[in-house]
Amino acid sequence: MQLDSLKREHPNKKARPVGRGGTRGKTSGRGGKGQTARAGNKRRPEIRDIIKKLPKLRGYRFKSHVAKCAPVNLSSLNVFTAGATVDAKSLFEKGLIRKVGGVLPVVKILGTGDLKVKVEIVGCEISAGARTKIEKAGGIIK
Repeated sequence: MQLDSLKREHPNKKARPVGRGGTRGKTSGRGGKGQTARAGNKRRPEIRDIIKKLPKLRGYRFKSHVAKCAPVNLSSLNVFTAGATVDAKSLFEKGLIRKVGGVLPVVKILGTGDLKVKVEIVGCEISAGARTKIEKAGGIIK
């Protein structure tokens, strides 16, 4: 036996070029005529355009939806009795603020409306207008 007399049991099989007859003839697996039969056919799915039009939450990472503070107007503090302590917990119990992500937010008291009750405010941010109205009503700010 010589090296030049050796033959493969299974000779190399070349891949048939697409679109040259045989099993993949005529449309060569490209369907019918028209837009789908052309080269470079890339149509956008409808759902993609819908998603692109939706408003996005901006900001760094995933905390962009969290409010910095919960605003409360002075007029809504009249639900408290005289001498009551106003803080985030008591405001939540009265239904004036909601939890954000399962946590009580920082509360800021704004000067809209009038305060008719003497209250003690603890651990809340207060605007300048609200501060003067609270002190005028006899309230205490801590």
